[in-house]
Amino acid sequence: MPKHQLYPETWVDKYSDYLFNFTISRVNNSEIAKDLISETFLAGLKSKDNFKGEASERTWLISILKRKIIDHYRKINSNKGKAEVRITYKDDESEGDWLEERVSDPFGKTAEDKIENEELGQAIFSCLDSLNEKQATIFKMKTIDGFDTEAICNEYNITASNLWVIIHRARKAMAECLEKNWL
Repeated sequence: MPKHQLYPETWVDKYSDYLFNFTISRVNNSEIAKDLISETFLAGLKSKDNFKGEASERTWLISILKRKIIDHYRKINSNKGKAEVRITYKDDESEGDWLEERVSDPFGKTAEDKIENEELGQAIFSCLDSLNEKQATIFKMKTIDGFDTEAICNEYNITASNLWVIIHRARKAMAECLEKNWL
């Protein structure tokens, strides 16, 4: 008898924030992240009859999403002859290796790349410091620490809509600050 069941009608409300935070850190493009999440939900709906109930709903959706992310990179790098690597993952309920993915050679970085990354990191933290305290804290909780919407809303006694306005304004301010001070 399966321990877990699927409730597709709740997926968007329950998992979209978590899946977005998971995806954006891997593809670094919000539109691509949203597309991959949509594809994940569709694939989940199409294959829901194959769900055995051995993993939680979230873990099952993450496994589908990981394959979508790998497929995304395979597609954009298919003709570029990139290095082959294995991805090791560990999430709440399982760990293992994912199939090969074609990506740029991570060892092809130069000293200039390292300096540039350090400068970017300093610029990001400097820009975070320029936000007002509440905005910066909420932005960090949501985008860096991966807190879910409900937890943040409860802690700050705000609505989900208000949270997204704060996040949007923080992202816009961060982008403007980075453009001015780093780019």
